[in-house]
Amino acid sequence: MVWHQATWDGTHWRDEAACRDVDPRLFFPVGSGPEALDQLDGAKAVCADCPVAQECLIFAVTTNQEYGVWGGLDEEERREVRRQWRRASRRSAQSVSAR
Repeated sequence: MVWHQATWDGTHWRDEAACRDVDPRLFFPVGSGPEALDQLDGAKAVCADCPVAQECLIFAVTTNQEYGVWGGLDEEERREVRRQWRRASRRSAQSVSAR
């Protein structure tokens, strides 16, 4: 996956997003009960068929979106991706500075 700093501007991937005509509330479940889990599954199902899910995930990780389902991942899943991305970024920076 190519990681780059995303911004709110120039995010043309949204025009192709499978969620563009879906109620945004689906992607922001409240609570942790059965209804919220069903909602979470519904949001992830939309993302599973999305042609720009990777771009959405990159946007969410690089702009620190804390809540909701982005790119098919919930908050906890994105936190782990963000940790991995930061570790890789630090390793890359260290190898460049060691040259």
